Amino acid sequence: MKGNHKSWDEYLSHIEFAYNRVVHKTTNISPFEVVYGFNPLTPLNLLPLPNPQEFVHKEGVTKDEFVKKVRRERERVREVSVLRRMRVGQNRRGKRVQYNTFRRNFPLFNDGFS
Repeated sequence: MKGNHKSWDEYLSHIEFAYNRVVHKTTNISPFEVVYGFNPLTPLNLLPLPNPQEFVHKEGVTKDEFVKKVRRERERVREVSVLRRMRVGQNRRGKRVQYNTFRRNFPLFNDGFS
């Protein structure tokens, strides 16, 4: 957040998730696990594991090709991460629309002294 103290609410869900997933010293399990009996999945759990055989240097593959393959894989993971962040943002906007749909604007009352 650094100097921007007006956008703390955007990070609250991430902070809550991180706090609820960390194993606590007193219980030796996470708060999420206390309530639900298991730890939640993270985005890293949802990504398929790379095949280690694809990254092993073979005689026919140059180091340059190997590095390019690793960079392509890293870029693919970044793209998946960006898409997931976009979905979270869309969901947040949808919740705001849903909330505002049933919101009522009450008239302001004066205290009688004005």
